[in-house]
Amino acid sequence: MTQVDEVTASPASTTTTTTATAAATAQPTLRTLAEADNVQFILALFVDMNGKPCAKLVPLSAVEELESGALGFAGFAAGAIGQQPQDPDLIAMPDLDSYTPVPFIREGLAIVHCDPHVNGQAWPYAPRVILKRLLAQYAERGLTPKVGAEVEYFLVQRDGPGEISTADKRDDGMRPCYDARGVTRMYEHLTAVSNAMNALGWGNYANDHEDGAGQFEQNFDYADALITADRVVTLRYIVSMLAEERNMTATFMPKPFSDRAGNGLHLHLSLWEGESPAFPSDDDTRSLGISSLAYSFVAGVLDHAAGLSAFLAPSVNSYKRRGARTTSSGATWSPTKATYGGNDRTHFIRVPDDKRIELRGGDGSANPYLAVAATLAAGLHGIDNAADPGDPCGPGESRDGAVSLPATLLHAVEALRRDQVLLDAFGTDHPVVEYFAQIKEEEFLTWHNEVSDWEIRSYLTAY
Repeated sequence: MTQVDEVTASPASTTTTTTATAAATAQPTLRTLAEADNVQFILALFVDMNGKPCAKLVPLSAVEELESGALGFAGFAAGAIGQQPQDPDLIAMPDLDSYTPVPFIREGLAIVHCDPHVNGQAWPYAPRVILKRLLAQYAERGLTPKVGAEVEYFLVQRDGPGEISTADKRDDGMRPCYDARGVTRMYEHLTAVSNAMNALGWGNYANDHEDGAGQFEQNFDYADALITADRVVTLRYIVSMLAEERNMTATFMPKPFSDRAGNGLHLHLSLWEGESPAFPSDDDTRSLGISSLAYSFVAGVLDHAAGLSAFLAPSVNSYKRRGARTTSSGATWSPTKATYGGNDRTHFIRVPDDKRIELRGGDGSANPYLAVAATLAAGLHGIDNAADPGDPCGPGESRDGAVSLPATLLHAVEALRRDQVLLDAFGTDHPVVEYFAQIKEEEFLTWHNEVSDWEIRSYLTAY
């Protein structure tokens, strides 16, 4: 019997019609979303402060338990997320706006990003919660941050403990950037990722061979800051899983090869007032075409660039990318000073047009939630204080007194601990930033205590 026939045949037709209308306007549940896509299992996912994706695989039969807050994680076991073994469970609360079916990974699978809670409260050490707090501060000022992200990665083979090589053995040129042949040889992988992004409505618009042999970048449209951060996490997962299907490993580590350019995570940031971009201006006397608001945002990011590095480049390996003296292509594409300029990729901040800025200090180890949140905190401090960045640098120029970016992760941690604005950026009720600084200091010291092959070669018979 059709719905029309059922309503016509029923003496309670008015009640039935009202019920149907109410159901049509009701908010969707995770079950209704999943059933519409023939999803049978959901990855309930969040990341720790290092960006590690943590998840439980939830069958459709238990989806109400997930949505009601019954899915618990041992936070200390999950990773760096501010818990000790004795602490109560992290409860993963799904954000239905982030629901993403991924049938190209496994038929019947979807991802939903979650906000960890403890004892009924959003957990202040959870990166996604941190970013949402910063976005709320912008909303109080009538501003909406939008972000685009450039995700770079290498496709490699694991040859043995600590040994890797380019997955495409023919991809061995000194300057392979934009090489049409390298892209074509990886056609199946790149198009699978592109088709996945487009199926999800992300708007993939370019896929190219990057500067290093075996390195690629795949771009998607900008969006609200939280959506883009979710998409970076999801894309890393998609790229990794699709690479494994072809017996490759996708790595986002900043500098997997000593003689090649490394993996960046460049962020394109803009602020909007309602439906209008807040950065363009017809009155700019500095030739970049941006507003005083935009200049103050830039100034805030530059003023806190040293401490920001702990979030933008948060690994020991990051500083082997940043400090590289040369690469086979002749450029590292990683800024070493806190400068800004126009359409010039040598600067920490590039202003390619009047609607956005490009922050070029981030790399593939950056946690997108924390990197965006910390940058927004620095920019907001600049806005609130009407900070002035000075005149932009010309092409390839620096400026006397320009701050040098930290040379190692330990230097970045020390700069972060001297920056009270960033120390308070994620809230003052809990020492969230100091906790992050501590785990990064421990990461550096753990690496520093390892004896490397370089040390054996350099020192074994030197004295």
